Order: sequence, then structure tokens, then C-alpha cells
Amino acid sequence: MDATIHNAIATRRTFAIISHPDAGKTTLTEKLLLYGGAIHLAGTVKARRQQRHATSDWMQMEQERGISVTSSVMQFEYDGYQVNLLDTPGHEDFSEDTYRVLIAADSAVMLLDNRKGVEERTRQLFAVCKRRRMPIFTVVNKCDRVGEDPLKLIGDVEADLGIDCHPITWPIHADGAFIGVYDRRRKLIYRFQRGEDHGASEADVQVASLHDPEVRAMIGTAAHEQLVHDIALLDEAGHPFNLSAMLAGTLSPVFFASALTNFGVEPFLKEFVELAPPPTSREANSGLVEPADPSFSGFVFKIQANMDPRHRDRVAFVRVCSGRFEPGLQVTHVRTGKPMRLSSAQQFLARERSAVDEAWPGDVIGVMDR
Repeated sequence: MDATIHNAIATRRTFAIISHPDAGKTTLTEKLLLYGGAIHLAGTVKARRQQRHATSDWMQMEQERGISVTSSVMQFEYDGYQVNLLDTPGHEDFSEDTYRVLIAADSAVMLLDNRKGVEERTRQLFAVCKRRRMPIFTVVNKCDRVGEDPLKLIGDVEADLGIDCHPITWPIHADGAFIGVYDRRRKLIYRFQRGEDHGASEADVQVASLHDPEVRAMIGTAAHEQLVHDIALLDEAGHPFNLSAMLAGTLSPVFFASALTNFGVEPFLKEFVELAPPPTSREANSGLVEPADPSFSGFVFKIQANMDPRHRDRVAFVRVCSGRFEPGLQVTHVRTGKPMRLSSAQQFLARERSAVDEAWPGDVIGVMDR
């Protein structure tokens, strides 16, 4: 049991995405699911005419308005990790929902529009994460469009939010077009090719090192020279990467991407699962709850009614804090002291559900009440 639970904890990544409305959060969520193999064809908010709604925007109001208004829980596997993605509403009318979800996350991904940088809603949610000393990863989205200079944008983020930034991926442009990213940790260039399906499937990519003899032909001489210049400048004048500072929430790794075209999404996901923290201890009335404690514990961070249009049901979303969940588990409701049996727990991919055979610290399960 000890080895099993420690392995389960080490491979869990539970995070929430925070952003201002229209920064592309739903599209990024969809593309992470695409690269995680949870879906095979990505639909965007703009694809309503084909009735291919984005997976996380599943409620009728969300589909009609094109905004995320309720938090969805999506779980998928990637590269040996079990990823729990908590999709939060970006719209301010539903802020209470977002705050509750952030309590259940171990880290946050802050999504920025490359034209607008830090916006008001982002500031509010960043402040919540900062108070919790939560690790924050920054993704600069919409790099397929003309936006702020990357160096200026990073400087603005540092000045606005009071956090150090360390770019891990850096955008590559050729003739004004966003063609790829350079991963500074792996020292690899990812050169993407835009497909004809408008980002519905994974982007074709070529991978090479910065000093590969063929890389100039791959990205162009001008783009290569600019990239070498930018990386030298970042290495000399930028904040060095510091894992302890990142885990304390005082340094944010930065990534550049276009969720719409899938450029830069998988390099971000690869780095995220390696760098993001596994489930950590949680404060309770009785003291700290350690995830490796064999006794099961969890907390309800949200109750959602009428998730199934065919039934008047309610689902309590439970973040597992310690131990192992299995169907039929007898637990004690701490506030009332009453025993209860968790017999019909489920996991989710937006509206789609599956029965839970087991769950470990960091996982989110839905307990049904019909």
C-alpha cells in the first residue's frame, strides 16, 4: 500500500486555469485534452454551426454565450501522469465558483492574451493564488496573432503582478508568422506546420536543437539569428529558473503558444507535468493532512445541480486529500459526525461520466445525490 500510494501521489497533477474572459481558456483546455488523448477531435467555441461545442463548455448557457460559466472537472493521462484539470469560469458573474475551485487545485495556469497581457479578472484570480502561495504557470496565448513584444510583455507581467518570470519556451517568428517555440530547458526547437483542419487535430512538428546544421533551413536564417539573440539576452539578463521559488509562488515559468492552432501546446504540457507539484498536505481542523496518510479524507469544494438533464440530480465534487477511495467506502461527515457510504462516485469529462474504481490524493470525484 505504501509504495502504491506514493506512486499515485507522485504522478498526480491537479491544476486550475485562470484568465480574463476571451483569453482562450476553453480552447486551451480542449487542446490539452486533445494531446492527453481524452478526445480525438477538438471543437472550438466558434464551431457552433457544426454543433461541435468545446468539451468543457457543456452547459446550454455556456454554448449559447461562448463563455465558461461553471467549473468542469476533466481527467486524462499524459506521459505517465494522471492530470486533473479544473476548468474555471472566466466570467466575473461566476467568481464564487472560481474561488472554490482554486482551493481544490495544487497549482494554477495563468492564461494571458498576447495583445492585452494582464487584465483585471486575471489580477483578481492571481491575488487569490498568491495568498495561497500556489505555484503559477503563465501561458501567453494567441501568439498566431500580432501582439506585444515578448520581452515587453514579460516585463509588464513582472511589474503588474510583482512576480519574477522565467520563460521556458520562447516564440519563433518568421516573416511575421508564429512558426514554433524554443524550449530552453530541453534546448529544443519545435517547428510547427499549420494543418487544414483549423486545429482540430495535433499539429505536425519538426524537432531540432538550436545548433543543428539544418535548423537554419527549417526556420529560416533571420528567425534563427533572432532566436539566438533573444536566448542569449534571456540567459544573461533574465531571472534564472529556481524550483523552490516556483513552488513558493514567487517565480512563474512562462510559455508561449497558440491554442487555436495547437502551436506550443504540447511543449507546455510536457514541461508542466514534470515541473508542477504533486498533491501536498492540506490544513484541517485537526491539523495537517498528509496525502500519504493511509486513512481516506477529502473535502467538498462544489455542489452542482442538474448536471444530467434527464434527472434532477446533484453532484458533490470531492477533492481527495489522503488515502485511497474505493466504491462503497464508509466515511464520516466531519461537520455532523454522521457516517455515510460513498457508493456511486464518478469521474468526469465535462458531461460524460464514468464510474470510479479507485481514486487517490489529488483526484476529484463526484458523489451523486438523486
